[in-house]
Amino acid sequence: MKTNILGLPVKESELLVKELNVLLSNFQVYYQNLRGIHWNIRGKRFFDLHVKFEELYTDAQLKIDMIAERVLTIGGTPLHTFEDYIKNNKLTVGKNISNDEKAVQLIVHSLSDLLKIEREILNKSDEINDEGTNSMMSDFISEQEKTIWMMNAWLEETL
Repeated sequence: MKTNILGLPVKESELLVKELNVLLSNFQVYYQNLRGIHWNIRGKRFFDLHVKFEELYTDAQLKIDMIAERVLTIGGTPLHTFEDYIKNNKLTVGKNISNDEKAVQLIVHSLSDLLKIEREILNKSDEINDEGTNSMMSDFISEQEKTIWMMNAWLEETL
């Protein structure tokens, strides 16, 4: 089995790069959704949600960079065009959402879809002992599960 400079199997790493690029694409759509609801939110909860949505899109922007850098680290090239992002997107695209509950529901559903992708990556990276990707996915999953819980609490829904 041929390995790369990190000691990871080349063939499996190439497959992992594809999965990470899918995650990257979906995070870009999630980020843009967050920007849109941040800009367009209306109502009595505007001040609280405007700040919260900015916090979330700032976090998403950092994660986008982390994913792209992980792709580079394991020998791939990160996707970087809107065409590629849309082609690989699995999230609902939010357009002109100004209602607070619809905005939070979009976040919950988006994070849930991101978790599915991340768990697939976690399983594949675990199979090849890619601790760097495992650690990143584990951190993302833990944070996003907590955010879903908090958003559902805000919506007064149960998991």
